[in-house]
Amino acid sequence: MSKTKAMAFLGTGSDVGKSIVAAAVCRSLADRGVCVAPFKAQNMSNNSGITPEGLEMGRAQIVQAEAARVIPHVDMNPVLLKPTGETGSQVVLNGRVCENCTAADYHNNKGGYFHEACQAFDRLREQYEIVVMEGAGSCAEVNLMPWDIVNFPMAEYAKAHVVLVADIHRGGVFAQIVGTLACLPPEFRDMIQGFIINRFRGDISLFRDGVEWIEKETGKPVFGVVPWYTHFRIDAEDSVEIESCPSLADLDETLPAIAVVRLPHISNFTDFHALTRIQGIQTVFVEQVTDLTRFAAVIIPGSKNTRVDLSWLESRGWSRAIKAYASEGGHILGVCGGYQILGHFVDDPQGIEDRPGRTPGLELLPVETVLKAPKTTTLSCFSRQGCSGEGYEIHMGETTRLSGEGLFEVITRNGESCDDLDGCISEDGRMWGTYMHGLFDSSGIAGLWLKSIGIVDLPLMEENGKERDYQLLKEHFESHVDMERLLKGLDIE
Repeated sequence: MSKTKAMAFLGTGSDVGKSIVAAAVCRSLADRGVCVAPFKAQNMSNNSGITPEGLEMGRAQIVQAEAARVIPHVDMNPVLLKPTGETGSQVVLNGRVCENCTAADYHNNKGGYFHEACQAFDRLREQYEIVVMEGAGSCAEVNLMPWDIVNFPMAEYAKAHVVLVADIHRGGVFAQIVGTLACLPPEFRDMIQGFIINRFRGDISLFRDGVEWIEKETGKPVFGVVPWYTHFRIDAEDSVEIESCPSLADLDETLPAIAVVRLPHISNFTDFHALTRIQGIQTVFVEQVTDLTRFAAVIIPGSKNTRVDLSWLESRGWSRAIKAYASEGGHILGVCGGYQILGHFVDDPQGIEDRPGRTPGLELLPVETVLKAPKTTTLSCFSRQGCSGEGYEIHMGETTRLSGEGLFEVITRNGESCDDLDGCISEDGRMWGTYMHGLFDSSGIAGLWLKSIGIVDLPLMEENGKERDYQLLKEHFESHVDMERLLKGLDIE
């Protein structure tokens, strides 16, 4: 048995900040000279990314690997569920699409997936000194505990030090913590070493009595109370984060604005974080049809169910609004599923995403898409007009360009040289479509697109912006968490 230690950060609920806390601990340990890896047995998210091997895993674990200064590997997230509807998901196992199944079917197969997760964890602990584990949702969902493979069963297998993360911003933090403990069987309750309270606003000194009450009531320590932050940004796992983005009511009429259509099955929404870092522009997610003429550009993002989202656009009046915006000289960018939506049609003869059939597109770009296996998963380098970028491709099927110009020259895919074109650009240059996720992370590409929509002379983000944000996260976390107390028992100097 390896001597590798494990820490597990479990939550009182979804979106309480487990991913960010785990990333902060990964960076803190890495800066102490510890060889550390992140791990989440099962992730449910349409926000995914690609490893250097061309395999798919959850975006949160890629972020945590970057924070830990290690190369992302699918062992860090062996099971990824990508919801395609209310009750169905695509299952990505060890980086490759395994099946499409209902929630009931997946629960029936949990034993096999747990075995795969344990094997992945074992491989990690043969290579790393500490594995930082993340739970999923609430760790105290009593109706789901018999099928849980992410929270306490995985922490128990790993013999992990368990820390419970709670979110004070949403209210009821005392009930979150005490209620969670009350719902757990004694053996799981005893595994919890203490608590981290996340997203505090205001004067922390006023919460000292609260900390004392929690420690007295539970007999367990509060390792720290982490304040809300706005001076850096870390990619999030859940699209719940979109709720905190600026709304139409927040728009400054003196600044150019960009609208991202919030599709029901939006995926890889973090593509646009880089835009939000640029001073002098505003980026908002918009769900209800609105007057688009106020925007310098409209973006149609990725989708995990393109045909269903196309039907949603039509039924909500978005299709008409977007076409009218285009006819009046507006600029539109489609990324991945959004690129497919801009074409003539999306054909799904095998029922890859939903029922077999063909759905008309917006017909703003001369392309046609046929959904079919296998899934394209690549890390890609690309360029346009002398500006180079690095991104990743995740999509089912092929899009054929019928006329017009390719948008990007693809230089490499998964490290292999290639001579290919990606995407399509309209003759007037106002419609762009691409499969490249992360295109705005490269300042040259971001500047090129902004120039094409009439926005120039803005200070673009630094190329090492992510690295700076990871350091700021670590400093913020360490200044409010007793790290020595948190790491006690892990034999870390």
